[in-house]
Amino acid sequence: LCAVVVRRQAPEIALALALCAGVVLLFGCAAPLAAVLEFCGELAQAGGLSAGLLRPVGKVAGIGLVTRAAADICTDAKETGLAGAVETAGTLLALGAALPLMTAVLQAL
Repeated sequence: LCAVVVRRQAPEIALALALCAGVVLLFGCAAPLAAVLEFCGELAQAGGLSAGLLRPVGKVAGIGLVTRAAADICTDAKETGLAGAVETAGTLLALGAALPLMTAVLQAL
């Protein structure tokens, strides 16, 4: 909210405020995220899945979140071209991180 008010007078400060707010929110989500990860581990054990199959899913989710945040920051800074490049790079990185999972599926067939 502060970033919106400050944006008209000092866009650089507004961007810094938005980044700080994002970091605070990220740290606030750490405890619920730990609970979700623990539940996923228990679910994998109950289903007889190895941790190696779930690791790529976590990596892809993390890459997606970081890519989205970086692209939003670029868009807020009025760098839409860079935001598109960040999204493309994130997509390629996610595909690369998912390769072990796709290989396991192919071997299971």
